[in-house]
Amino acid sequence: MTRLALAAALTALLVAGCGSSRPKAPPALIFVSVKDGDYAIFGANADGSHPQRLTKEKGDPSTPAGLFFQVEPAWSPDGTKIAFASLRDRTPHIYVMNAEGTGTRRITDTDQEDEHPSWSADGKTIVFSREGAIFEIPSTGGKAHRVGRGLGNARNPVFSPDGGLIAYDYRRPGYSIREIYVMNADGTGIRQVTRLRNVSNLPAWSPNGKTLAFQSNLRGRRFEIYTIGLDGRGLRQVTHSQTDVIQPAWTPDGKAIGFVREGAIWTDEGGEEEQLTSGKDDDSSPAWRPERPE
Repeated sequence: MTRLALAAALTALLVAGCGSSRPKAPPALIFVSVKDGDYAIFGANADGSHPQRLTKEKGDPSTPAGLFFQVEPAWSPDGTKIAFASLRDRTPHIYVMNAEGTGTRRITDTDQEDEHPSWSADGKTIVFSREGAIFEIPSTGGKAHRVGRGLGNARNPVFSPDGGLIAYDYRRPGYSIREIYVMNADGTGIRQVTRLRNVSNLPAWSPNGKTLAFQSNLRGRRFEIYTIGLDGRGLRQVTHSQTDVIQPAWTPDGKAIGFVREGAIWTDEGGEEEQLTSGKDDDSSPAWRPERPE
């Protein structure tokens, strides 16, 4: 081999090695993990295999801000971008990045705490919670506007698949219980879905928009995953565990519900559970990439 050919081969190997730190294609599953010490967003195959870190910024895990550094990832409807909340500026703000982890930009910028982003069906708007109220903002950034009303504490908003509704959990003033509510995307037509008189929160829409999954401590101190219809009927307990089960997320085909138990990501499909991650790295907030229409 000539020196020129050898140099070219070495260069190719170096380029390939540099590129291996990030997936070339969007991951099928994203989640939060402390594999590198701080809370960061990782991508993996749909079954949790081959995880790779997506967010470049790294926090100091010895501080609260550095530990919970990048959390609550949410897919854009076309599967090309990811919104998330980050404490990288010491106050939680909403950020957006490309699905491969590039092009990160901040879209909210106030002294208030912004959390739990969710995309509208057309990808133009992101709804999020801001200190007990629900706001929306253009996905490219701009001025945020409050959605809905109420004097209590509303959190964890999420757009329905068709973008027409927003589900969220709400606590009335003077009460400790939280219930699941739904409203129109413009903040009108607020209605209560659950009436369980416990802590029921973190709603997640089924892909067909007909059912909500959520976590609740309805039957004791432990949280389990439940599903319910939009009319408040058909309550069903999905998981039966000896420890807390939290953070429901549907797979794109609607056949299984993902969740977190003891730091690992699991799925339940028709009563059959499958563990996707080891649980050694405090994995959380699973979100599968939406299926794009042909």
